[in-house]
Amino acid sequence: MPASMFTDAYRALVKCLVEARREAGISQTELGRRMGKGQKFISVVETGVRRLDIVEFIEWTRALDLDPVAALTTVLARIERT
Repeated sequence: MPASMFTDAYRALVKCLVEARREAGISQTELGRRMGKGQKFISVVETGVRRLDIVEFIEWTRALDLDPVAALTTVLARIERT
């Protein structure tokens, strides 16, 4: 079984997060600042080098002014289409 960060489902999660950040017009640097982390943290998550846990997912979505449940629903819908 592959590590979950290399599955299609995990890639869908990251893709949704990247798209949400870009649609909000927020740079990696700004998102990192909002989360109390550096730009490198955002970069390594978005490139799949580092795995994001559920608490960080919630922080990430809230930093983008998104509802975490709605964001997760979007991710689940994308996963189900693949």
